[in-house]
Amino acid sequence: MIKPQKLPSNQFDHFYKGGYRIGSLRKGPGGPMRPEEWIGSMTTRFGEKTMGLSVLEDGTVLKDSVIANPEKWLGPEHFNSFGASTELLMKLLDPDQRLPVHYHPNKAFAKKHLSLNHGKTEAWIILEAPEGAEVGLGFQEKKSKSQVRSMVDALDSKGLIASLTKHKVKAGDTVFVPAGTPHAIGEGIFVLELQEPTDLSALLEWTDFAVDGVKDGHLGLGFDLVLDSLSYDPIPVDEARKLVVHDRLFTSSDSSVFTDVADPYFRADFLTGTGSKVEPGFSILLVLTGSGSIKFDSADSIEVQRGDAVLVPYSAGGWELNGANGVVCRPPLAKDAVRAV
Repeated sequence: MIKPQKLPSNQFDHFYKGGYRIGSLRKGPGGPMRPEEWIGSMTTRFGEKTMGLSVLEDGTVLKDSVIANPEKWLGPEHFNSFGASTELLMKLLDPDQRLPVHYHPNKAFAKKHLSLNHGKTEAWIILEAPEGAEVGLGFQEKKSKSQVRSMVDALDSKGLIASLTKHKVKAGDTVFVPAGTPHAIGEGIFVLELQEPTDLSALLEWTDFAVDGVKDGHLGLGFDLVLDSLSYDPIPVDEARKLVVHDRLFTSSDSSVFTDVADPYFRADFLTGTGSKVEPGFSILLVLTGSGSIKFDSADSIEVQRGDAVLVPYSAGGWELNGANGVVCRPPLAKDAVRAV
């Protein structure tokens, strides 16, 4: 049914450990090997037919409902610009071990070599982090393709981890990860992730993970080709300041959690829940603290509490959140979006 609604848990098995905090927050199955939940997802795991797809309250697959009723879910302007695609995938990541050094191709590479309309630029909103937590983002020094290929072939996990530029993070910080950038999340960092709607990951190392990187680490393209989509240059300091930003949650007023580098890919705002207003359009709200209600211009009100993930169609009109706070995630505006070429 096309109405604002709370999404059920959508955790599933993965190759790394974790998931207990997701289970607690979202009343799902938890760990030990379910470290991700995909929320409001029209995207499947790479190579899978249905794994990853979100299901609505009545058991309907969200993807099927959007394809059948695109203007009601997405609005006419969005549909005319992007077709029957939400242009967004929202996830929770809860790793009990560090993530491997990996990266994601951009739109142009995905279009040329995988016949897909999206790459995988992504961003992280840090919900929880242990003291001294770090993420790796980009190489510290310029690398050549042959250097990286040699490290991959040698299974040089220590060398690849050491090669990344490290950034200290804490709860409330955000990290924008451009496609092609080598990166890794440290153990224990609980993340709300936004990304383009694909599952495209290339692994550079996989020691201690339940995956065969030689077989499954290169998107079926082989390492020689997939390494053409890796960024080998360090991220300039001035650019990094726009990618890693501190203290973006639990602000005193409603505000964007990312800088404008994210605008071509997705939007996310922290809502204080004190009369927070959102204009009509497809959106997903994750309630972080408190309990309250959402009033819609063209749909029945919903009571919400911590951990609820609320899917809002365009047809519900504008809406207002009171009593609880959270993050609302939305697709890019048509005027800002990056197109596949």
